[in-house]
Amino acid sequence: MKEIVIIGHKAATAPFSLNDLPGAAGRMDILCRCVSSALFLSHDLRRDVRVHIILKGPPDEPKAIRFDGSSIRYLSPDERSSASLIKKALEKNVRNFWMESTPGVSIRKGDFGNILHEINKKVIYLCEGGEDIRGKRLAGTFDDTVFVLGDHLGLTGDEEKTIEEYEHEIVSIGPLSLHADHCIVLLLNELDRKEYLNRNVQSGEDDYS
Repeated sequence: MKEIVIIGHKAATAPFSLNDLPGAAGRMDILCRCVSSALFLSHDLRRDVRVHIILKGPPDEPKAIRFDGSSIRYLSPDERSSASLIKKALEKNVRNFWMESTPGVSIRKGDFGNILHEINKKVIYLCEGGEDIRGKRLAGTFDDTVFVLGDHLGLTGDEEKTIEEYEHEIVSIGPLSLHADHCIVLLLNELDRKEYLNRNVQSGEDDYS
């Protein structure tokens, strides 16, 4: 599984109106676009991707919601579809362990540090100023890494310190500042290309360039 964690610093931690995702829901629109960007292909889903969104806004303590591409159901590419599944998850009596709300969607209490501890993999932190991803020799399957990025506010100093507790690298997607969902699309495209090249090298075929 490719693991992706996105932190929503203002994202609502209780059920919210689907009619005001950017406002009352605390920029939930950003997280919804990230979910779609991480999971959708043309006419298909990325079955090997798991997305964790960390909700840190009011009124409750932080919660995490997990979208599993291998088992997700009832998800469409539009923001409202993702938001509806998030809202349904928040309607549960959330505990300190994962609880499935709909097929492929689970929720638990917990902050960024709890989720990194649970995943327990090398962290690739997507951040401006990091090393260009096209110069990185990332692992072929990416099963041993978790990719982390922030919302429009980036990551706090404390969150960056949490990353430093793990083996980690800081990687940039490109020279310009981009929206989080665009970063995810470009990240996965780079991983697709590296995996394709690795398969061809192993099979002795020419690359696609």
